[in-house]
Amino acid sequence: MHPMTAELELRQAACALLVLDDPAGKAARTRALAATSVYVDAGRVLQEPAGVPGRPARPPLVAPRDVPGRGVASVEARAALLHALAHIEFNAINLALDAVWRFAGMPRDYYLDWLKVAGEEALHFSLLAEHLRALGHAYGDFPAHDGLWQMAERTRFDPLARMALVPRTLEARGLDVSPAIRAKLAGAGDAAAAGILDIILRDEIGHVAIGNRWYRYLCEREGVDPVDHYAVLARRYDAPGQFGPFNFPARRAAGFTEAELRLLEQSAISGRDRPRSA
Repeated sequence: MHPMTAELELRQAACALLVLDDPAGKAARTRALAATSVYVDAGRVLQEPAGVPGRPARPPLVAPRDVPGRGVASVEARAALLHALAHIEFNAINLALDAVWRFAGMPRDYYLDWLKVAGEEALHFSLLAEHLRALGHAYGDFPAHDGLWQMAERTRFDPLARMALVPRTLEARGLDVSPAIRAKLAGAGDAAAAGILDIILRDEIGHVAIGNRWYRYLCEREGVDPVDHYAVLARRYDAPGQFGPFNFPARRAAGFTEAELRLLEQSAISGRDRPRSA
């Protein structure tokens, strides 16, 4: 405990939450932490505990190609789609908590930014899980894959790569696909689910902007060009190819430069090479 206050130390608290394996409990306690007065011990190097990240036995994790197709034609199909989104948001809680505790020596605002992200991802998960229950399902009822956390594993020793390849690459993909998913849900008459997608897109623009902010900070600290070095990191860590259509207004709002957007469009892989979606 800080000698002058009774506040929680943020990085240790985030690490303790990360190993929790109950999704609802993790989401609730993460939202509570985001609303709590904390102090930050940025200089302390913490040891990784066993069981990172904590997650339940279900859903079963399978290869992306083995995740069932999802649509909106039936309640079951819609539930599978919302389950996939809930799984992304649960992973996003873990990713934000991991960004808080893992990387020592960052400015205090870095940790507070990622605490804010963790709290908002926890809200997203809670909204989706509640709506799944209204459809007669629960988180864990459908298979899922582990692509987001696999990139977190690859970048666990490199905060610059983490900022480049998780928020600015994998999570930015959500900015591109959210409008189409929202339109499908609204077209199927699920106004509540469409409303949840509106909240998620609004918040995710801010989350990607935070990734951009700290990516550029770290590039400047290390003396590398943000555009050129992104390509180096994408190759080094085997980042997935990116493909359109891109949500350029959302990406601009999240802080991507025009040079970055032009390069993204030029290097996008063709539709026939697209991987399965998350």
